[in-house]
This record gives sequence, C-alpha cells and structure tokens, in this order.
Amino acid sequence: MPEVQHLVVMGVSGSGKTTTAQILADRLAWPYAEADEFHPQANIDKMSAGTPLTDEDRWPWLRAMRDWLTEQSRAGRSTIVTCSALRVAYRDVLREAEGRVRFVHLQGTIEAIGERMSGRAGHFMPTSLLPSQFQTLEPLTDAEDGVVVPVEVSPHSVADAALRELGIDPATARADVAPATSPQES
Repeated sequence: MPEVQHLVVMGVSGSGKTTTAQILADRLAWPYAEADEFHPQANIDKMSAGTPLTDEDRWPWLRAMRDWLTEQSRAGRSTIVTCSALRVAYRDVLREAEGRVRFVHLQGTIEAIGERMSGRAGHFMPTSLLPSQFQTLEPLTDAEDGVVVPVEVSPHSVADAALRELGIDPATARADVAPATSPQES
C-alpha cells in the first residue's frame, strides 16, 4: 500500500495557495481542503475587521486541521490542504497528524503578493494584514519535510515545480476511490 501523504500548501495570504492546491488536487486526484473551512466564525470576523489572529485564536483551528488529516490517514487517503502555517509551532501541530505531512511553501515578495491581493475580490483577508504575515513567517527548517517554490511563474509551473521537488509523479500517485469527508462533516 502506498504511503499516505498530506501536502500542506503554505505561505502568506495571496501567495497562491488555493490555486496551487487545486491544480495539485486535480493532477493527483487527492482530496483537497481549504484551511479557511476550519476557522471558527469568530476568527473570520476578526480578520474581516482587519485584526490579526493571536496564537490563542489559531490553536483550535490548527488542531481541527490536524484531526481532519489524521481522519483521512486512517481511511488510507492522501490529501492536500491549504494553510498559511507561518510559524514552525503551527506546522508542528499539523505534523502531529498521522501520515507523512509535507509542506509546499509558496514564496514571493511582499510587493508582488500585495499586488495579487489587491486584485482579488470577495476574500475576508485584507491587504493591510499582509505585512504582519511576512513578519510572522518563519522559513521551513531542516527538520520539516518540505520544499520552497517561488511564485513568480504561472500557477501550473508552481505546481510542476512542487511535484518535481517532492518527487511525486502524478501518473503513479495513488488516488483513493472513497470520497474524503469535508471538514464540516468531521
């Protein structure tokens, strides 16, 4: 049986996590979840008001994602999930999940990502919070299983680079036939 893997597509808001994760999910036929689905309404309200989240706000959100990843592992499903995962401590919570948790850190400049964010409609994360995300961001450590991918190229090129650097071949990656449960169903 192939190893269960969870790809956490991470980075600051506006780095292209959702687009990249959707491309990866399509190529690998792995279930995909968006980190925003795990936020309690209080967190969404806080961010919508332009207030950065505290660690106390984040721990339940991160544990909910970790628990979903473990649930998918127990069902034998590899997954893809987006999550800012800006600090090592946050990634450590996700690494507690069963299965192999791997990170795809989407990296770009504050100027380029700010420009992307200003052109995006309907998202609760305001551009004004981007500097605080860059200040919080801690690079992947040697102890973390992951890759850093620059986002100054097309989203498909970003996904190609991530798969190549992770050593994942979409032609041989195992896709499970059983549908994953959504975070709301867990």
